[in-house]
Amino acid sequence: MDKFDKLSGIAAPLPLINIDTDMIIPKQFLKTIKRSGLGVNLFDEMRYDDDRNEIPTFVLNKPQYRDAEILVAGDNFGCGSSREHAPWAIKDFGIRCVIAPSYADIFYSNCFKNGILPIALPQEQVDVLMKDAEKGSNARIEVDLEAQTITSSDGEVFNFEVDSFKKHCLMNGLDDIGLTLEKASSIESFEAQAATARPWV
Repeated sequence: MDKFDKLSGIAAPLPLINIDTDMIIPKQFLKTIKRSGLGVNLFDEMRYDDDRNEIPTFVLNKPQYRDAEILVAGDNFGCGSSREHAPWAIKDFGIRCVIAPSYADIFYSNCFKNGILPIALPQEQVDVLMKDAEKGSNARIEVDLEAQTITSSDGEVFNFEVDSFKKHCLMNGLDDIGLTLEKASSIESFEAQAATARPWV
């Protein structure tokens, strides 16, 4: 998993509440078990018409937001089913950070496991960053995970809270497998002792 330390990028404004996981990645794209290739289908039903042509008014189809790395969204982001494909699609598109007033618990946890930083801020602060994001590609927002700060393009700084363990994992690029591999020497030692003690196993 990619490490997350600091990010300075274009933020795309998506001022909608209750964006569920089916909106993020519709069910017809859930057949794959690969984490790559889903970015093209992120927000599929909002990005494309029935003939698979891009809808030019959708934010991620606008030239100034095609390289967005931050998404500023409305309350209760990631609600609905617990599909892990949702953060896969967000990450594959290139978005590394989502800022919203609140999240569905399972989606929030899945973000950290996939190298995405979900930040919860009070609504009034999200509103400021939403307006900042609406400036387009000239407005870059900076996210510093170590300092736990967000700096707007105008230099306004917001502090955010994050669980210390989740922060450690994200800053060190550790998903569940990575955490297990940190204990590789202890696991190998245990297996060697077990093999000696119970060679019939």
